[in-house]
Amino acid sequence: MSDININTPLPERLRPRDLDEYVGQEHLVGKNAILRSMIDSGNLSSFILWGPPGVGKTTLAKIISVKLDRQFYTLSAINSGVKDLREIFADAEKNSLFRQESPILFIDEIHRFSKSQQDSLLNAVETGLITLIGATTENPSFEIITPLLSRCQVYVLKPLTVSNLDTLLNRALTQDKYLKDRDISVKEKAALYRYSGGDARKLLNIIDIVTSSFKPSDKIEITDKLIADKLQENIAIYDKSGEQHYDLISAFIKSMRGSDPDAAIYWMARMLSGGEDPLFLARRMIIFAAEDVGLANPNGLLIAQTCYETVNKIGMPEARIILSQCAIYLASAKKSNSAYLAIDKALETVKGDNSPVPLHLRNAPTKLMKELNYGKEYKYPHLYKGNFVKQEYLPDNLQNMVFYTPGENPAEDKMRMRLESLGKHYDDIPRKD
Repeated sequence: MSDININTPLPERLRPRDLDEYVGQEHLVGKNAILRSMIDSGNLSSFILWGPPGVGKTTLAKIISVKLDRQFYTLSAINSGVKDLREIFADAEKNSLFRQESPILFIDEIHRFSKSQQDSLLNAVETGLITLIGATTENPSFEIITPLLSRCQVYVLKPLTVSNLDTLLNRALTQDKYLKDRDISVKEKAALYRYSGGDARKLLNIIDIVTSSFKPSDKIEITDKLIADKLQENIAIYDKSGEQHYDLISAFIKSMRGSDPDAAIYWMARMLSGGEDPLFLARRMIIFAAEDVGLANPNGLLIAQTCYETVNKIGMPEARIILSQCAIYLASAKKSNSAYLAIDKALETVKGDNSPVPLHLRNAPTKLMKELNYGKEYKYPHLYKGNFVKQEYLPDNLQNMVFYTPGENPAEDKMRMRLESLGKHYDDIPRKD
């Protein structure tokens, strides 16, 4: 504990060292609870801890390794790959001659591992080369491959209760080396607990932010207003499920829309370094490719789709390169939102519209339908020169309605000329030189 000083974040200063100090998850680690019994017996099998952020998954894994005196390896699936796993397996195999119990491999955010990365864990888990403890905020049923899931027990961790948060708050103010002697009183806790959202790490970070903004000799009264004011001044902590998540993704999208690849890569890096799911970024780029690049460069959508599939296959850290390539391409591409505007205009038009399909556009699979002239006047375009014949395809009340207006870019200029040659009219639509 000698390396802990005032610059060490409060969550780390107060990290529990044993199960007696551990707060919450009584259903798992309380007296005679299932996980507590397994730990006490020393017969540890591989398992996955599933729960929201800040409820003690990493802390629990570390406590278990210390209590059982097991060698402890830790990886974050955000920035680790198969190469890192192989190095750990090689080291564990080398040390197996000197230790009877298998070492613990803790993988945080294990759902971020791709299928192939998860596959590489199977043999080591099955042979007992390592005991796996995975931590995930996502449903393992959807994010963990079935063969690995079948080799691991899943334990569900719950958000911390108000009682748990009270315990942590009291511990911070009465037991922390740097806070216990300061003049700090708690007048209101509603905002403190609302912003922390059952997340122990977030609660302690908020206390850290608030108290560090005062001089050691100052008297501090924690109120809802103080918490709100101080947090607005310190919004650098990325929260992938909170408001800043939406602010950063908005900045990312708007930077690509504004054709600024440098800004786009900056915001992407902010999100990746904060633990954002790479597949979330890839999905948003697919949407962006259709909405903002659109018909000005149809290849954008193909590249975005390929990006998503590739990121899903290989995972981080290599996925960052594919994401970067796609973002730079989309940011640098010509832009058009014509398809986006067309479908929205059409959706608005069809609200409450039950216009009948014109008879010549209806199919006639039965004799009765043919007798009712279904499809009778339909003209098959491929029978005509240029595979086109003038024909009305909209309901009678919407004839000559224009939903799609070609954008101002070389690709859609060609589409405009093609459609105008077939009789479409865009004369009333202003164009820039």
